[in-house]
Amino acid sequence: MDTPVILKIFSKGKMKDYFVKPEGEMHTDLGIIKLDELKTKNFGDKISSHLGEEFIIQKPRAPDFFIHAKRSGAPMMPKDIGVIISNTGLCSSDQVLDAGTGSGILAIYLGGIAKKVITYEVREEFVEIARNNIALTGLSNIECRHGDIVEEICKLDENEKFDVITLDTIAAARVIPYVPDVIYPGGFLVTYSPFFEQAKEIREAIGKTNYIDVTTIETLEREISFTDRGTRPATARVGHTGFITIARY
Repeated sequence: MDTPVILKIFSKGKMKDYFVKPEGEMHTDLGIIKLDELKTKNFGDKISSHLGEEFIIQKPRAPDFFIHAKRSGAPMMPKDIGVIISNTGLCSSDQVLDAGTGSGILAIYLGGIAKKVITYEVREEFVEIARNNIALTGLSNIECRHGDIVEEICKLDENEKFDVITLDTIAAARVIPYVPDVIYPGGFLVTYSPFFEQAKEIREAIGKTNYIDVTTIETLEREISFTDRGTRPATARVGHTGFITIARY
């Protein structure tokens, strides 16, 4: 194999994982691993450090890229991405328009399911980060474009229409008036906004377009802690991240 992999090992009561490319050496507290040896291995095989510690080789999936991909800011959390995927019924025949690429994390999750994802990012330095992250996944169905979606949505080719449109941008309300022109009937628009004021602005913009139904939700997540003393929600938790508005056209 010549693509990035995840190396996992259970050590000192904890699971450790490393995101690596099959080249050079990796120095860890468990020994040195000659990563070139990965080229002769398969997923599920093991590779040993010079100290004899064995690491399991795994194929990276979207949650691994969420953890290990280079960041250009705070990406959308998996709990929110899951809400988008489940509520739109995203499937393998879908064409997706995404805006506010950032690190490319949402595009990677969507690209693992959809037929095609076109994602726009206004900041050129973020485009480069996102393209590099997407390249590591091996997905060929994600196109990362540099541009302001407020302007670019009006320039789309007349044949470019979408089943799902996701907007993770402060400019979402300004984009919404153009959504009916580029979305298939029955398609979904999803916006992500961290503040009540932005969510309200989005709802007002959607109200001026031809939608069938619309809802705004917030998703909270609590991990459960298991100890000898008892079982309870963990004290460390993911609280508010953003409001998700879903509209069908």
